[in-house]
Amino acid sequence: MQSWGELRQASPDIAEFGRERLDGKVAYLATIRADGNPRVHPVTAFLSETRCFIFAEPESSKVRDFLVNPHFHLHCAMSDSSGSSGEFQMSGMVLVSDADTCRAEAEQNCPFRPSSRAILYELKLSAAVATSYRGGRPDRQRWRTEK
Repeated sequence: MQSWGELRQASPDIAEFGRERLDGKVAYLATIRADGNPRVHPVTAFLSETRCFIFAEPESSKVRDFLVNPHFHLHCAMSDSSGSSGEFQMSGMVLVSDADTCRAEAEQNCPFRPSSRAILYELKLSAAVATSYRGGRPDRQRWRTEK
């Protein structure tokens, strides 16, 4: 798993495409429930120079899901049904990041004021896909961590 900063270094075009579509905007986070079924949550992901974060309330279903399985898939919201703004998605694992320095970095970059009890997660990446639509055809750029 790699950080947002490592994606930026390895594939700056994909990272910039993702930043434009994710940073401070509503996106859809898929988690895996204890029974193995998927669950989707609207979240606001936000970025620092080196990390991608989300906050979650301790009682939320996503927190329960992460305790069972820390894998996620995040997909940006679409501006219209034709995909004219493109779409960005990424997969990986969450990491609880409540160290004081990490939380200060997150709160400095967060577009809203999180509650003091909210759990801070860093999204560590294994893959990202940036998709543009040209003439109705998808043009995909892919990035994966080395195995």
